[in-house]
Amino acid sequence: MATIEDMPVQKDEQTRLLESLRAKNLAPLWTVMDALVSQFPAPKSTPTVWEYDEIRPDLIKAGQVVDEEEAERRVLMLVNPSMKAPYTTDTLYAGLQLVNPGETAPAHKHVAFALRYIIEGKRGFTAVEGEKMYMEKGDMILTPSWNWHDHGHEGEGPMIWLDGLDLPLFQALPTNFAEQYHEKRYPSKPKSGHALTVLKKQIRVVDSNKSLRFPWAPVKAALDAAPSPHAMYHYKKPDGSEVSYTLNAQAERITAGSSSPVRRDTCSYVFHCASGQGSTRILTASGTETCLEWKANDTFAIPAWSRITHTVTGTENAYLFAFSDKPLLQSLGMYRRE
Repeated sequence: MATIEDMPVQKDEQTRLLESLRAKNLAPLWTVMDALVSQFPAPKSTPTVWEYDEIRPDLIKAGQVVDEEEAERRVLMLVNPSMKAPYTTDTLYAGLQLVNPGETAPAHKHVAFALRYIIEGKRGFTAVEGEKMYMEKGDMILTPSWNWHDHGHEGEGPMIWLDGLDLPLFQALPTNFAEQYHEKRYPSKPKSGHALTVLKKQIRVVDSNKSLRFPWAPVKAALDAAPSPHAMYHYKKPDGSEVSYTLNAQAERITAGSSSPVRRDTCSYVFHCASGQGSTRILTASGTETCLEWKANDTFAIPAWSRITHTVTGTENAYLFAFSDKPLLQSLGMYRRE
């Protein structure tokens, strides 16, 4: 049995062992076990809000000093202060993209999935695999993996939207790459119109564009039709599946003077305030409490395993759009909720 006198010797032997392991590209698991297998989820990202009134002038300035050829995609990334680009949360990327009147963002395709939520502007368009979709405030547009797409603006004033992508996943899975189309535009033509169907008491948009465009009006109508102070809408394809294998999208209404139910799950979220004013109280996985205040067009990020509740602080109902990594977690068997 080792005595107290033996302990310094044993410690020296451990130190020499650890030093010898480095030269052999080895490392002891026992020194990092708690960090690798913690008692609860341990995201690196922190709750953060980006105020649109602060971001918009910088985005407009970028549109003046960075031309479309130089930028390819004129985007200001929403970078979590506890991480680095492209992390808005540990698994989600978000950015604000600007297209000026008369501009076209060159056609390309990439492995990463992307969705767009339109913040302001009219007569902007996204064309996906030859189908040209005009966009307006509140629309959600999908650009599926490895689909040719480009963006343009045939109207007046700036066209600005929120980009949501699964880019952080490719920091661990180095399989994302892109291909440029040999011309600036991929051939496309408009294809307008959408129909509404009622399925399991939820209004869903059946769009002629392969369900790539989800207008805001029917989403808001579905939320307003719900009798409770809080209502949730889940964007789905016509067959009932999620909008992608990695990301989903949702919208919710919180009635003025009320709060949403408290919830916690292993998803991380990027929320965008479509209209209204309020705050979100957050208890993070590490036990830190914080409160984010938001208003129309602001965007905020919530790390995984945070307990959250939204409260309306204004006199009107608040409407929030959000996307998360739930489909990815579910397909991998990693989704949990409290």
